[in-house]
Amino acid sequence: MAEREQQTGSHDGGEDSLPLAGHSFIIPKKEINTVPDMGKWRRSQAYADYIGFVLTLNESVKGKKLTCEYRVSEAIEKLMALLDTLDRWIDETPPVDQPSRFGNKAFRTWYAKLDQEAENLVSTVIPPELSAAVPEVAVYLKESVGNSTRIDYGTGHEAAFAAFLFCLCKIRVLQGDDQLAIVFKVFNRYLEVMRKLQKTYRMEPAGSQGVWGLDDFQFLPFIWGSAQLVDHSTLEPRHFVDEKVVNESHKDYMFLECILFITQMKTGPFAEHSNQLWNISAVPTWSKVNQGLIRMYRAECLEKFPVIQHFKFGSLLSIQPVKS
Repeated sequence: MAEREQQTGSHDGGEDSLPLAGHSFIIPKKEINTVPDMGKWRRSQAYADYIGFVLTLNESVKGKKLTCEYRVSEAIEKLMALLDTLDRWIDETPPVDQPSRFGNKAFRTWYAKLDQEAENLVSTVIPPELSAAVPEVAVYLKESVGNSTRIDYGTGHEAAFAAFLFCLCKIRVLQGDDQLAIVFKVFNRYLEVMRKLQKTYRMEPAGSQGVWGLDDFQFLPFIWGSAQLVDHSTLEPRHFVDEKVVNESHKDYMFLECILFITQMKTGPFAEHSNQLWNISAVPTWSKVNQGLIRMYRAECLEKFPVIQHFKFGSLLSIQPVKS
């Protein structure tokens, strides 16, 4: 056992990272084809690993500002460069003139470029000795930006990006001391690029519950963003509906950045266009908000067939049952 502990580190959510010698990578594919298949997902190693990853990052960002000091490794820098490339491609692919307001077809041109270049991009992040992992990991990057047929984006795409980051942890490209940078630098930059995509190409929300959902496009930044605010000395949940508070503090807190984006994109009273968030503002503490959002994420995203049917499983996020 001592030998095994030495060989693997528990840096990515408590589960052992991968002993990579002789590991067979596989191209991820869909496994959840009917509603009864959801049982396979709930019992899978992938589910346990994915939720463990989300919760590990949740713990790591508690009480910390986006602007705090943290280590930025070479792998994090490379991921930032990858996201900058996606951003630049948006500038190079302007929306086209078309009769319908939503779902600009230029997104398909942008996406085709990513589809073609994904493995090259991922191989800039993964070192040459792990190049066998590139085709598997690249699938999650391609899945994380929206659907090119429907020109929509939602929490399933966001989950694919978290899965992409998890895979990089699993193969030890990202380490335990990258946790803050994973959320505050990489995931935050991903959000910026996704917001730009949503605005530029007027993407439809995928599987949105409209006014009854938390947000049309994202979920994880509300979880990690509420964790940042746990035990804050002055900011309480009721304050996030106050425009002045949001304007003053959004650069420090992911949650407030999300609220700012919603208020820029939607018109009318906040209580009407974002009823769920309005209700959350009445919860007394950020700790309760954070716990409630984690429960809601499991129920509304991870337990919902329309979201999970698109999730892909490979060797790093395996559909095999959890080893007891």
